[in-house]
Amino acid sequence: MKFLDRFILVIFSIIMFVLSVITASIIFGWIELENLTPYLETGLSTEPVSNIILGVSIVFILLALKAIFFGGKDERATKDGILMENDNGRLLISKDTLENLVVNIVNGFDGTENVVAKVGLDKENNLMVYVTLYVHPNIVIKDLTANIQNRVKEAIKKTSDLETKAVNVRVRNITPTVENKVEG
Repeated sequence: MKFLDRFILVIFSIIMFVLSVITASIIFGWIELENLTPYLETGLSTEPVSNIILGVSIVFILLALKAIFFGGKDERATKDGILMENDNGRLLISKDTLENLVVNIVNGFDGTENVVAKVGLDKENNLMVYVTLYVHPNIVIKDLTANIQNRVKEAIKKTSDLETKAVNVRVRNITPTVENKVEG
């Protein structure tokens, strides 16, 4: 949920809370309706105050219509993966599936070992891939990681039709070389 939507929801919730408390207080007899009438009459008959109340009411009506008719359709992230919809139904691509795809791609490169992949979504629901790996000592790390990033983005686009915002590669270590000792 975007910051503006959360902010509006908080303001709306506070106003609904105050109105609910006032209504309940009138019903239970804690506040006399006659005590509120002068405030309501003054607020609604004074032009600047009534214009503000009218403006806020129109904004809330529009926000309610937005929430009713347009809310929740851009949510493509779930706890388990990425949800895609079309005319035929829904498809949930699990994060495990995408992570296994990335691991298989990276393991296909010479000079990589101990590959671990994580897939996540940022606040704007953009796909982010995080790869951690070991490399062999004779590898040019900059070239290898650039090739990994390009191939991972292409493979995810080809297999799932998802755009990948970033492929972040972390070279954790260089694998130790094993020397062959000749005993004489």
